[in-house]
Amino acid sequence: MSTKTSERRGRAGGRRGRLGEAMTPARITVLVLVALSLIFIFENTRKTEIRLLIPEVTMPLWVALLGMGVIGALCGAYFMGRRR
Repeated sequence: MSTKTSERRGRAGGRRGRLGEAMTPARITVLVLVALSLIFIFENTRKTEIRLLIPEVTMPLWVALLGMGVIGALCGAYFMGRRR
């Protein structure tokens, strides 16, 4: 085996390794869940009334859903950070 052949194989294997590391099953699952969440949010665009403790607010349903998603993601990130 010549050095040129082994160098080419080493570089190609390194690229595949990085791609394999970047697309783990957990990351793919998260990307699918994010896509489904966005589809769900943008399918529900009608106005709705939401009671925030005492005041009643009228807003598009997608804003409320997106807000709850962001709050959920922040809570998840906070608890995962405390776990380490």
